[in-house]
Amino acid sequence: MFISREYDYAVRVLRALADGGHFAVSEICRRENIPLAYSYKILKKLEKAAFVKGKRGAEGGYRLAAPLSSVTLYDIYLAVEGKIYINECLREGYTCPNNEDGQGCAVHKALCGLQNEIALLLKKSSLAEILSLKK
Repeated sequence: MFISREYDYAVRVLRALADGGHFAVSEICRRENIPLAYSYKILKKLEKAAFVKGKRGAEGGYRLAAPLSSVTLYDIYLAVEGKIYINECLREGYTCPNNEDGQGCAVHKALCGLQNEIALLLKKSSLAEILSLKK
């Protein structure tokens, strides 16, 4: 599945933090209907990508570390899923049995174009624009 549940939850975590507050993980999960089991893994990836900042302890929680005007759906995808591949044949290092000339078959070329278009669409708008938080 191209848009995984983890990716969807990552976008929703950022939406929960969009108002600039500092929230406990349980509050983020409550606001966005995210199972607690998923949240720590996702928050760790978002923190590694410098989108959120966590604080431990009794007064702990998470807040945004980057303005949502500088974060796109593509950026979130890279942070959570890694590089985009819509088909196995597009993965680096994959050897396709239908690739006799090293240039890729017609299907590969079409999928490559589609993958590039998807990446462009994901880069098109910031999360702030998508959430109508333009400043």
